[in-house]
Order: sequence, then C-alpha cells, then structure tokens
Amino acid sequence: MDPRRQQHEINKLSKRLHRQVGQAIGDFGMIEPGDRVMVCMSGGKDSHALLDILLSLRERAPVDFELVAVNLDQKQPGFPAQVLPDYLRGRGVPFHIEEQDTYSVVQRVLSEGQTLCSLCSRLRRGILYRVAGELGATKIALGHHRDDILQTFLLNLFFGGRLKAMPPKLLSDDRRHVVIRPLAYVREADLERWAAHRGFPIIPCNLCGSQEQLQRKQVAALLRDWESRFPGRLESMFGALGQIVPSHLLDRDAFGFAQLRVGSPFDGEGDIAFDSPSCTVDAGGEQPLRWHAG
Repeated sequence: MDPRRQQHEINKLSKRLHRQVGQAIGDFGMIEPGDRVMVCMSGGKDSHALLDILLSLRERAPVDFELVAVNLDQKQPGFPAQVLPDYLRGRGVPFHIEEQDTYSVVQRVLSEGQTLCSLCSRLRRGILYRVAGELGATKIALGHHRDDILQTFLLNLFFGGRLKAMPPKLLSDDRRHVVIRPLAYVREADLERWAAHRGFPIIPCNLCGSQEQLQRKQVAALLRDWESRFPGRLESMFGALGQIVPSHLLDRDAFGFAQLRVGSPFDGEGDIAFDSPSCTVDAGGEQPLRWHAG
C-alpha cells in the first residue's frame, strides 16, 4: 500500500477509536471529575488498546481523572513477568502487579476437558475488586469490546434462555465498585489493526484463551461468518441492544401485559412496532452510534 494511503487509513482508524471510546464514556457517564480509573491489563490487545486510548483522551478530556494500570499475574507457566512492568514504566503509567496463583487453583479444581473461563473469571474478579479498594480506585475499566458484547448476547440467547448482554457500565454485587467498558462501541477488527500499528507487547493467555471447544469461540466464528456473508448484520444487532421494545417481547415484569384493556393508558409502540425498522448504526465508521430510548 502507498505510504500516504496507509497513513491516511491509520489516521482514520485513530479518529474512529478515540471518538467511539469518548462517546461511550459520555453516553454512559463512565468517567467523572476526580475519578481514579483502574485499567485492568491482561497483556492482550484489548487491554493494551484501552489503556493507550484512555491515556490519549485524558490529555484533552473535559474532566480531570487519574489512571492506574493493574495486572494480575496468575502464575501461568512461562508467563513473561517483566513484559508489562517494562512497558508501563516506558509509558510513565502508575501500575500495580498483583501476584496470585489462580492458575494452580483452576487446574486443581476443574477436571480435564472442562471449560476454565467461569471459575477463572470469578477468581480474577474477586481479586481485582479487592485491589481496586486497596488502590482507592473509583472505577474499574475492562477491555471488552463490541464483539464481546454481541457474543455474550448470543451465548445468553442460545444457551441461557435470556435476553442479556454485557453492560457498558455496572455496579458490583456488593455495590462497592463501578465497572466500565469504554471499548463498548469498538469493533475487534479495529483493535487488531491498532495493536499491530502501535506494536503492543502482546502476552497470550494459557488458560481460557487456549481452549478451542469454548462456546464463546463457536459463537465468535458464527458472527464472523454472518458478517462476511451479510455485511452490516452485526451493526444492526448491536444497535438493537440499545433500542429495546418491552411491549413486543414476553417479559411480564418489564411490561404490564395483564393490565392492557381497551382504552387503557399505554406506553408501548402498539402496531407501529411491526413497521419497517429504521435504525442509526455506525456502519461506515464515520457517523457516531446513536442510542434511542425504547
């Protein structure tokens, strides 16, 4: 590719990533004045990109906030322990490395062939919540992106029987921590390109990332196939997560079906919900996503 064209594409990618992260932060009130944001660093492309973009946005953000990077060293065999500390020192980022041998726990508790993600995630979440309290973090930032959200939605739909995805912002069960996902609007393919451009020191995962039989990997392959055969389908699906119509689903707790009577007050969409849909999505990457109330 012509160097000038290549630089032009990188500039477009950079603007899109920073705009989408900034918009997600604004749309969901993720970062507030005086926040101390703990960025969870796994060493993968997503968490690297998250920290990189937040560092850049902090320089021109309308509010002042702090960043501290945290890595959980799970004592995986062959884990290059110095890679992240060296990188973070080079970026001038305050950081904390928490050493906990969750790898041995997972390997001991689960039988061969069982998926590791659920137990590993629970152990990791508990440790990170504790560390957030010790560091005085007011927000915990995770590197989940748009594709992760769609995969979670389909996993819940296909295997859990629930209309549930991965929220961009949530309160922990003990109500002591706010978890944010600033990459919620960002496509994984864009993160892959950004990671290659920036040359992040990527550390592979030898736990859940190494299991080929995971349902999440199967769903990810399904989404890739849909996108290749039907371009724009994933954008439409993602937009739908922000345009819920409870009156046209079956959740009796979300909508009072039993109370519907002729002439009664109605806050649904009636028959118009069956009309041709029109939604605003970020298909071309140049217009921002717009989330409308359902």
